Amino acid sequence: MLTSGPVAVLFLLLFTAGAATADSYDDLEEENTPELDYKNPNWCRSPSLTNGEVTCQSPRGRAYRGTLGTRCQMTCDRGYRLLGRKSIQCLSNRRWSGTAYCRKVRCHVLPLIPHGRYTCTQGFVVDSRCDFTCIPGYRIEGEHSRTCQPRGLWSGVQPECSDTDPPKIKCPPSRLRFAEPGKLTATVIWDHPKATDTADKHLNVILEGQEPGTEFKEGVNIIRYKVYDQARNRASCKFIVRVEVRRCTEIPPPLHGYLSCSSDGNNYGATCEYHCDGGYERRGTSSRVCQSNLSWSEGAAECVPMEVKFDVKTTSAFLDQFYEKRRLLILSAPNVSDSDYQLQNVMIQKSDCGIDLRHVTVIELLGSPPCETGRIKENLLQSEVIEGLRQIFRISRSYFSMLLLDERGMDRERFIVPVSTEELFSYIDSFLLDEDERERLELNRDFCD
Repeated sequence: MLTSGPVAVLFLLLFTAGAATADSYDDLEEENTPELDYKNPNWCRSPSLTNGEVTCQSPRGRAYRGTLGTRCQMTCDRGYRLLGRKSIQCLSNRRWSGTAYCRKVRCHVLPLIPHGRYTCTQGFVVDSRCDFTCIPGYRIEGEHSRTCQPRGLWSGVQPECSDTDPPKIKCPPSRLRFAEPGKLTATVIWDHPKATDTADKHLNVILEGQEPGTEFKEGVNIIRYKVYDQARNRASCKFIVRVEVRRCTEIPPPLHGYLSCSSDGNNYGATCEYHCDGGYERRGTSSRVCQSNLSWSEGAAECVPMEVKFDVKTTSAFLDQFYEKRRLLILSAPNVSDSDYQLQNVMIQKSDCGIDLRHVTVIELLGSPPCETGRIKENLLQSEVIEGLRQIFRISRSYFSMLLLDERGMDRERFIVPVSTEELFSYIDSFLLDEDERERLELNRDFCD
């Protein structure tokens, strides 16, 4: 049913205007829009990638790189990193769906290593190899080279230069020294060795042995030096200090005597003095010296029996003959038939050897004037000497007594009853002998057995 009136007229006008507009759009589109040829092989510009490669797959085949819908994979050459899209596609707006480019890959700058250096084949780019070396005296610990890898990281780990070269030290030459006169030692002097090292300037040098300038004993003395660098590398050297003592031939002690020698007895500069046992006196030189030509000065001395003068008129002249030579044991009794005297005399006669070893001379004072006698063994004393001995040492004629005098004539002990020789010797050994006499007594004790 048709609509009449004003509404119908308005509808008719709108319809007519719409139809006219539609016809006008179609005509405009056909005149201004170019015809699209989707089969055009150059729909998108052919892609390229500097320092890389583009691999494309097109609907129309491998030979086409820019047709609509073509997809391309972007890859960079070795040593380059891709920035952007890995894959792009040719769109209908004649543009690719993204962009990409290749940037050169670099590794970080390697730090310097102490006491060493490195050189690289191509700087810090991929596949460049850096070789490490150390200055003289140091050695590479670890890898000798590192290579820049495609991911921009260096291979391996940073090496170190370690001081493995030991220091050097040279000792003085070995030496021979002769002992000084009268000594068994020699003073030896040398300069301390200096040590060198390729790495360190200051080194710790240690001496093992005696210091130079000190006295060295006879024989071989080994001197060692050790040196350590800061890395505790060690070096050492050694040399010998030999000390020789020049000696004369040994001289034997005199019969019935002995020698007392300085130093070692027969070394150059040593002095040997002659001493005679009690009852003997020296004949000849008192001492001899070992000379530089290793011969003894003077001739040998000998010990001869001491000559006692029994015809002297004074007691002092008699006693002076024994001063510092013999000890005196004065035995006094009223007569030879006295029982104490006879007992004591028997014991003394049986121990005559031991008495002589102890440098003791026995004097017997027997009886009363005018029948009084004084004797040393079979030798008789003058009456003036007998009387003088009794007065000086207050020796009574009335009873048995025995007086012991030391080498200086001092009254050391009195006995009023007989004593055994063991008791007498014990007293002499303990109180009258010096250390040297005790030693000689021990050496000669078997002589009386």
